[in-house]
Formats: sequence, structure tokens, C-alpha cells
Amino acid sequence: MRYGAVLPGGTAAQQLEDAVLAEQAGWDGVFVWEAAYGVDAWSLLAAMAARTDRIRLGTMLTPLPWRRPWKVASQVATVDQLSGGRAILGVGIGALGTDLPDTHEATGVAERAAMLDEGIDLIRGLWDGARDFEGEHYQYRTGRMDLTAAVRPAQERIPIWVVGVWPRPRSMRRVLRCDGMIPQFEVGDRAPLPDDARAVRAWLSKHGASPDLDIVAEGESPADDVIAAAAQAAEWARAGCTWWLETRWSDPGQNGLGHDPMRARLAAGPPVAR
Repeated sequence: MRYGAVLPGGTAAQQLEDAVLAEQAGWDGVFVWEAAYGVDAWSLLAAMAARTDRIRLGTMLTPLPWRRPWKVASQVATVDQLSGGRAILGVGIGALGTDLPDTHEATGVAERAAMLDEGIDLIRGLWDGARDFEGEHYQYRTGRMDLTAAVRPAQERIPIWVVGVWPRPRSMRRVLRCDGMIPQFEVGDRAPLPDDARAVRAWLSKHGASPDLDIVAEGESPADDVIAAAAQAAEWARAGCTWWLETRWSDPGQNGLGHDPMRARLAAGPPVAR
């Protein structure tokens, strides 16, 4: 299992220092979130790429239907080049009730899902060297071979992690086309359990997914109890998850709130027995 953190927010300078601290403390990845208006995720990740050497860098997550996919492809590939092949793109349709543009809120879930599917295909095609795309929602063409060559990613295949709603078949089939799953479990009022992730891994295996496909687990582990933190993450590793993401959704860090608790958690190191 690898260990990352979703930064709760703060200024660009604060989050940049958080990424440096995370690398020094032994974490494997740092992820930032995108907002309609706020610190720009990919500018921030580019700065992190220049200040770090090892950790993976990505979004958690990019609401792809309200972005131009070709622009996202350019931004991710640029960060991948600057970081020497450490970028990860996390995508989803975007949740209602967030600070997304009004035009996005008015777009139906089914249409946004179709835009997500096309956006993933367009991005993957551009990274593979394609110069055009023709779909229902997106059409893209470029005659500039020099631009296509200049923005080729450093990685042979930049991982795309997508939100997968378990056990919805269409959503899970989308996961099969990607490199990782950000699970959203439909389990009613209870909290998700490792057994839910175990069922997801079994379904993916049955339907031909690569055993290397990443499954993300997330939660809040204590900074002052290494044994308890390691045990918490290990449960999800045994269930088939490949990444533990430390979050602070209960204290999301707007205007700097929640920043200090996450910084303390980063300094304590990842939840692994040492």
C-alpha cells in the first residue's frame, strides 16, 4: 500500500510547504482539490513538482465535465514533465451542492456522465499522440504536430483515477477503462467498511480488471498513535486497496481552518508500522 494526503486547503504557499513536508516525512503522494474559484490546482501542482523529487502529485478530484478536456490534458502532461513522471489525474462528474458554476448545476447527471466518458477518452487519446477527437459533446482538432510532441507525458501512461459508485454497473464499467478507482460506496447510513472494498476488488477481478488497478481508501488516522494508525490503514490494504489517503473532510480547511491539524498529521508520517 502507498500513502498519500488530500490537502485541506490554505494558501498556495501553505500547500506548497505541506507538499515539501509530506515528502520529507515519507508520504508517497499529495493531492489537491479543484474549486470553481480558488487556488488553481495545476499551477500549485507544478510548483510542487519543482520543489519535490519523489512524491506523486494529483487532484482529488477534477470535476471533468466542467473543464475543457484538452486543457486538462495539457495541464496534467505539463506537471508530469516537470515532475519527471509523477502526475496522477483523479476525475469525477462533480457533486451537486458544491461551488460549481451554475451552468454545471443545470446539466443532468446522465449528460455529465457522458461528458466524463468522452473527456477521459479525449485526454487519453491526446496523451497517446492523437490530434483529433469527434464525440457528441466534444470535438477537437489540431494541425500542430510540434505542440502534440512537446506536451507528451513523461510517463508511458499517466494514471487516471475515476470515481466509481459501488455497486452501480455503469459507474463500475467506467472504472474498468481507467487505472484506479476512487470508491463511493452506496451503503446507506453506515460508514463504508473494508468488506465493501473487498467486494469491489472481487467484482473488478471477475470483470477482467488488471490486478494493478488502484483502489483508494481514505480516512482520518491519529497523528499521535502510530500503531492505531497503521492498523486502520492495514485493514483496507488486506481488503485489496492500494492507496490510503489521509483526509480531513470533517475540517476542510477553508480560509486556512484545519491546516494545522493536517500539517501535524503529515509531520507524523504515513500510517505504517515502523
